[in-house]
Amino acid sequence: MTLDILTPDKKVFSGEVISVTVPGKGGSFQIWENHAAIISTLENGLVEIRLPNKNQELFNIKGGVVEVLKNKVVLLADGVVED
Repeated sequence: MTLDILTPDKKVFSGEVISVTVPGKGGSFQIWENHAAIISTLENGLVEIRLPNKNQELFNIKGGVVEVLKNKVVLLADGVVED
């Protein structure tokens, strides 16, 4: 499935992923291939991405919204904390 992480300023990530874990308002949840369509608000916290090469990437977001539809995940973050 594909994932795009966008902030008001830039595209933070774009590519193929195995799964993504996001900090939902009711607790974190994972999104996998063929996930049901969903739109959810997000809290501040870590987004964990599992890549096809088995590596992972982490992004610390400042809230936002995630939409999942037909194996495409779009995460609109209010911001990303840069280390």
